[in-house]
Amino acid sequence: MLRAIGQTISLIILIAAGAGGLWWYRSHTAMERQLQEVQAKNEELKEIVVRLTVEKRVADVMVTSQQTLNGQTQTTLLFVEVGRNGVNLPPKSFTIQGSEVHIDAMLIKFDHHFVEEGDPLRGHSIALFTRIYGDRESPADAQLIDKPGEVPDVYRDADPRISKFEQELWGDFWKLFNDEQFRKLKNVRIANGEGKWFPAERDKLYTISTEAAGGLNVVSGPVPAIYQEAIKHTGS
Repeated sequence: MLRAIGQTISLIILIAAGAGGLWWYRSHTAMERQLQEVQAKNEELKEIVVRLTVEKRVADVMVTSQQTLNGQTQTTLLFVEVGRNGVNLPPKSFTIQGSEVHIDAMLIKFDHHFVEEGDPLRGHSIALFTRIYGDRESPADAQLIDKPGEVPDVYRDADPRISKFEQELWGDFWKLFNDEQFRKLKNVRIANGEGKWFPAERDKLYTISTEAAGGLNVVSGPVPAIYQEAIKHTGS
């Protein structure tokens, strides 16, 4: 009798231990799964933050000559735009009146979730440079960066999908600016003009970049050796 009771108690203990082990295993597995989900979510959030804050270089500006004529400063600039394929375009030279350069652009910002998702077409703000002038000139006297009626140089060798998509937006730019429903249809958050201006000094490189979900930024630094030959090519 006692032996039977002992066997029963042992069986109960084994069952309890097995149930406890199963509960611990399931609990531990669930905790591990939750931890993995949290870690995956954190990594996803980090990637989103990176995509939201990343900048793209879109143009470089350098002074190739600066002189005073009839008491007025005249500045010649080398403007190097970056194509949609990430390759520098052939440099353009502009001579402005004054020692401060003004550059205007059209800017389109897409809905935030496209930036967060890294959408290949709408995952970054886009800018199209329009004109350049000096502080001793009026906007009406500005020089056009691209020739009117022609496809902008920035689309040279670009992916045809990007080229078609963006050019259609630029063609409807002011409709995007004025019509909220049209913006929503095109998944555009903001469409407006934006200008940047800065003192133009020799031996400095001015880099213009776009923020993923924002506007244009300009920073200055030393002119790298790679541009020295381009500056000499201007004949300055």
